[in-house]
Amino acid sequence: MYAVCSSFRSVPRSILRVKDQRHLCSPRVILAATRLLSSGSGQSERASKPRADLPDYKTDINIHDHKLKRPDKPPPPVPRWVGLDDLKKRVQGSLIPETLKHMEENEDFKITADNLRKLGQVKLTREERKKRQRALYNLGVPNFRDFVKSRLKENDISVEGLLKRKKTEVLQLNIGLYCNQACNHCHVESSPKRKEMMNRQTAERCIELLAKSPEIHTLDLTGGAPELCQEFRYLAKAGRDLGRQVIDRCNLTALLEPGQEDTAQFLAENQIKVIASLPCYSAKNVNLQRGRGVFDKSIQALLVLNSLGYGIPGTGLEIDLVYNPLGAFLPPPQEALRQQYKEELMSIFGIQFNELYTITNMPIKRFADFLYRRNELQDYMDVLVRNFNPETVPGLMCYNTLNVNWQGQIYDCDFNQQMDIGISAKKLPDRAINQKSSKSPFLSIWDIENVDDLLGARVAIDNHCFGCTAGMGSS
Repeated sequence: MYAVCSSFRSVPRSILRVKDQRHLCSPRVILAATRLLSSGSGQSERASKPRADLPDYKTDINIHDHKLKRPDKPPPPVPRWVGLDDLKKRVQGSLIPETLKHMEENEDFKITADNLRKLGQVKLTREERKKRQRALYNLGVPNFRDFVKSRLKENDISVEGLLKRKKTEVLQLNIGLYCNQACNHCHVESSPKRKEMMNRQTAERCIELLAKSPEIHTLDLTGGAPELCQEFRYLAKAGRDLGRQVIDRCNLTALLEPGQEDTAQFLAENQIKVIASLPCYSAKNVNLQRGRGVFDKSIQALLVLNSLGYGIPGTGLEIDLVYNPLGAFLPPPQEALRQQYKEELMSIFGIQFNELYTITNMPIKRFADFLYRRNELQDYMDVLVRNFNPETVPGLMCYNTLNVNWQGQIYDCDFNQQMDIGISAKKLPDRAINQKSSKSPFLSIWDIENVDDLLGARVAIDNHCFGCTAGMGSS
């Protein structure tokens, strides 16, 4: 042991931090000295070797500035929504006063109302179209028909029958523009201030047309809030009596309006399918897009529908939800978002539903105004063009849907209705139709005997149509 210890006597005591030389033989000192001598002996050898690539070997020598990050806390468990306890109390009464108040306070609504007074609806719609066309011109994009044809050819997809009407299978009726909400993305520009509604005479003609057209399997009722329109129940019941599937395009909150207490029960008793708009599972995002108080009422309406069997396996009562983005971007992947909705709505609210559909916001009406005022219209049109999806083309609604407005005018789709682009007799393939009304250049439900009269007609298109072929589409 003495021989071993004596070999360390050349190590400076200051380094070993010992005051008494007798302590040099302690195990602690031997271990320290061994490390020190080993370090010194290899110093020159390491210096002569090339330095290794150590990308993270860059710790700052100012060690007094070093700080440890606090450990991340595990995420807390998701609590059940505390608002469920007094939800029924909060959703009592009509949403309409809150909606009207919001419209009076919101700058966008005030600007739109002022422009409508100055220009009128026709000129305002024309100006909106010019803005979209200017944006597409700046992007160097051709008209929609030529654009789609060229893209399909690039993907070796046949263009035979492109944008020509096929067999009509869906009769979609926009039975009124009256609504208890005024959503900032609404392409119909509905609100409590819109009083336009379909009358009984027009409703009866629609049902007569439906009865003469056995190829139509679905009657699709939309608005506005269709449940708040006077002919809703007549049309829904008549459609079911003819053995057709009937869809109610529901904003959910209309089911809780005074006087509508039995509407959800009516839907269930007649096995009417509900397609409901719910742009998020959080109160903040829903109220931002659809107005104050909408989220609470939407959740309560969903709970009511669930209690009647909607969304519950084995009942045959279907409720599908629809998501559309808050702003100028495309929706997320549909299947992944569907699963997210399923988990969130069940874990927090105990709500069930069948399917979720994601749709692209159409750059028309209120959403077009929203984009233009933020100088985002051209960027959004660029997004739609760059994300053209050829797989959406065969499923475009204009192929198999006949849209009818509250006055009985017919259109290829609901978006064309809002742009006042109807179906013209001139676009029918060698088929003479005696147009009974001379007030409009477009056809109405009184001008056709059944929907076969429209087979093969050229679909009316315009620059808003890029919204239906972007991403997963908007049909």
